[in-house]
Amino acid sequence: MIARIALAGLLAAAPLAALAQPLPQPAEGFLCCNMRTDGKWISDSNYAEGGKRMIPAGTPIKVTGFGRQRVLVEFPDGKQAIGNDYSRSLDLTSFAQRYVVAEDPKRKMAGYAPKVRRAVETARVMPGMTREQVLMSLGYPMASENPHLDARVWRYWLSSFAEFQVVFGPDDRVREITTDPQTRNLVVME
Repeated sequence: MIARIALAGLLAAAPLAALAQPLPQPAEGFLCCNMRTDGKWISDSNYAEGGKRMIPAGTPIKVTGFGRQRVLVEFPDGKQAIGNDYSRSLDLTSFAQRYVVAEDPKRKMAGYAPKVRRAVETARVMPGMTREQVLMSLGYPMASENPHLDARVWRYWLSSFAEFQVVFGPDDRVREITTDPQTRNLVVME
């Protein structure tokens, strides 16, 4: 499964020392997935709280450098930082390569069924989605809680207190989403 995602351009690894790293390749490309920002900071937690707005998958992005546990990036509307807050098992180059991809995800989304496309565009999930579609919709699950992307369950949080799990079946498609009813209404496309 990991190999298929890697071929899809969503995963890459090039371990290097944290602050003496060259810019990842691609240093310019597209945002892999929907991410939420306060206008200056994007956390890998990707919480939907505190007035954050969503930057959609496929937005042009350029890596401009590295800071302490952050990747400095530039979008068409300004500079921001993507914080490696919960995925510190990844070096910063590998972390950056998760989020900056060479192929525009919108091209792949165009081939999805209309309901799946709407789910991705609104940062929701639904049964039957592939792992790649979940990644585009929700971003990467935090590596500290999800060390293996081929795991059967991915844990996400909508906020500090609103956890949900995406459960994959043997076919690597979403079998179910488990959470409380309030969070379910916000993250599941019925």
